[in-house]
Amino acid sequence: MTDLAAFAQEKGVKYFMISFTDLFGGQRAKLVPAQAIADMAEEGAGFAGFATWLDMTPAHPDMLAVPDPETVIQLPWKPEVAWVAANCVMEGEEVEQAPRNVLRKLIREAEAEGLRVKTGVEAEFFLLTPEGTAISDEADTAAKPCYDQQAVMRRYDVIAEICDYMLELGWGPYQNDHEDANGQFEMNWEFDDALVTADRHSFFKFMVKSVAEKHGLRATFMPKPIEGLTGNGCHAHISVWDTSGTTNAFAGDAGGQIGEVGLSEQGGHFLGGIMKHAEALAAITNPTVNSYKRINAPRTVSGATWAPNTVTWTGNNRTHMVRVPGPGRFELRLPDGAANPYLLQAVIIAAGLSGIRSKADPGPRYDIDMYAEGHTVTDAPQLPLNMLDAIRSFDADDALKEMLGAAFSASFIKKKREEWDSFVSHFSNWEREHTLDI
Repeated sequence: MTDLAAFAQEKGVKYFMISFTDLFGGQRAKLVPAQAIADMAEEGAGFAGFATWLDMTPAHPDMLAVPDPETVIQLPWKPEVAWVAANCVMEGEEVEQAPRNVLRKLIREAEAEGLRVKTGVEAEFFLLTPEGTAISDEADTAAKPCYDQQAVMRRYDVIAEICDYMLELGWGPYQNDHEDANGQFEMNWEFDDALVTADRHSFFKFMVKSVAEKHGLRATFMPKPIEGLTGNGCHAHISVWDTSGTTNAFAGDAGGQIGEVGLSEQGGHFLGGIMKHAEALAAITNPTVNSYKRINAPRTVSGATWAPNTVTWTGNNRTHMVRVPGPGRFELRLPDGAANPYLLQAVIIAAGLSGIRSKADPGPRYDIDMYAEGHTVTDAPQLPLNMLDAIRSFDADDALKEMLGAAFSASFIKKKREEWDSFVSHFSNWEREHTLDI
């Protein structure tokens, strides 16, 4: 167990950023001087939950964010500060709606069944002007910008600095590239246990935004920040192991279409859970109004959206919601950049465990180009068309809500409905342009 006070003394840390993530994925923190960290490590930093996107009122008692010392990261770009993920507690009990607590509960459930979920994420982002209204690189105009050598080098200072920091932190970064949209980038690091990946994903978003600001730019993980361009996905790669982490429980030959792609029977059922709950899953993997401009988008300037709109799975084919690129793992291509790092991992485990317990069948494998031949698939469910449809699908999925926890699910639905109501009550320029003279 890391002693945070000793860590501060050894590393020259002056302040700790005690951080938690709320229901909407907002990162909240208090900056605590190192001299006070010993007390905070035991009691937690106090927050008013109502002041964040949590389902609380001003009458609730203090919510305490208790730091998890094992997550501490000294900020590579500001070494006098250390970031530490926290677990939310109120009156001695874990806050059930707090996303990191939801994930930790599901990890314990998986462990009780002898399973250890490991994941990796592909977090895409744009580098924009400081106002966030345009791509920062005026020369980044190629019709097919993916892997553009010149464009990635024009942003070398930003990308290399972030990658250097990941190397320094021991994350095992292994590639960085210019993505399919002008101004868009992706950086990859090694997969790990679901909670480790969630903590790193959370810190990565903070780090990318901070480094971009340092260079006079603005980084965004918004699902569809630029009309007509490919959106920001956050593809998740999933495998499940025994509790020692040495034997891949997904790898094997279950026979039939599942076995042909190298999945075991258990892996097939986990995949079946993802497919079974996909429409409800979208409320968490695609949590904003803007999310549905990505997964239901028309063809982009580059020629493809790289996002699904139908609940289908396949082998090594990027036009489906789930891709099985090789034995013992699969890629969920549904999530976007707005996905809460902790709830993303939690809902994957919840749906997968539900599938294992119910021996869910993932359905037929479609080895077709869904962008060109998707119209031939008539019996596969469609993903929600908007956030309200996703919320309704989530609310109707009692099994998934139970897996995630009744308290969390009720709070999530309530706050998301409030967000939708806020959106539909907003008057837009589109309305004026199309109805002013009716």
